[in-house]
Amino acid sequence: MPGDGQVKERDAEFAAFVGAATPRLRRTAYLMCRDWHLAQDLTQLTLAKMYASWARIWRTANLEAYSRRVLMNAVFDQKKRRSDSEVVLAELPDRPGAGTPTAELHVTLMRALATLPVRDQAIVVLRHWEDQSVDTVAEILGVSASVVKMQSMRSLTRLRELLGEEFILQ
Repeated sequence: MPGDGQVKERDAEFAAFVGAATPRLRRTAYLMCRDWHLAQDLTQLTLAKMYASWARIWRTANLEAYSRRVLMNAVFDQKKRRSDSEVVLAELPDRPGAGTPTAELHVTLMRALATLPVRDQAIVVLRHWEDQSVDTVAEILGVSASVVKMQSMRSLTRLRELLGEEFILQ
């Protein structure tokens, strides 16, 4: 049984991890589900699952990669439960400049991303939004690097078809 000092240290490490990782996890969850409330729920679920395993993983695991994998599993589970007929629409906040081209571009990108299958959305978000390597994405999603490369290429082609050739995607 760990000593009181070790438990405090472990809990302090978890609190520091939560503070650092929450914005990234919430942003990634939002890109996957396009709903800030659901993204917050998925982020909290991810952190709760990590806390349950924290005693085992806090010093041994790559916490960034581990958190992405837990989040993606939560997203995939949520997508399986949600009806295919449900559509989540991005609502722009009431604020000055909400009608700017940046807001319109955001909505256009989110709608295009929503047309992709959920695993392809995950690949695009992790590779091109979070700038993760092919190998890291493959590890997070539990697929081979060649699957990540092929699905990324197909997904970007699909997005270019939807958005037009003049639209720049990397």
